[in-house]
Amino acid sequence: MKKEDIERINELARKKKTVGLSASEVEEQQRLRRQYIDEFKENLKSTLDQVYIEREDGTYEKLKKKPPLN
Repeated sequence: MKKEDIERINELARKKKTVGLSASEVEEQQRLRRQYIDEFKENLKSTLDQVYIEREDGTYEKLKKKPPLN
C-alpha cells in the first residue's frame, strides 16, 4: 500500500472524529481499510509460509495451518 493511501486513511479517521464524513468518504474509507487489511494478511501469510519448527530430534518441519475448529 502506498504511503499516500495510508495518509488518506488517517486523514479520513481524523475527519470522522471531528466533523464527520460524507457518504462517498465513508465508502472510500471502507475501501482503503479493506485494501490495507488484505495486504497486511497477505504479507503475514507470506512470512508464516517461511517459518519452520525445529523438533526435539533436530529436524525441521514446515509450519502447518491448523484445521478449523468446527
